[in-house]
Amino acid sequence: MTTVTYTVPKIHCGHCVHTIKMELSDLEGVQTVSADMNTKQVVVTYDAPASEDKIESLLAEINYPAQK
Repeated sequence: MTTVTYTVPKIHCGHCVHTIKMELSDLEGVQTVSADMNTKQVVVTYDAPASEDKIESLLAEINYPAQK
């Protein structure tokens, strides 16, 4: 299992947090997702077939581009 932390500057509210958690949780291989609107951080724990590239692509696709 791998855990990665991203800074996502576009997190502004509970809806943002909910959307990120729901979308990333649907990605095959993702085990846990936590998002915090105060720190603007998203922590994802995953196994294959999920990857950092897939997670970052999905975040960009749903309009929450990530920074590491």
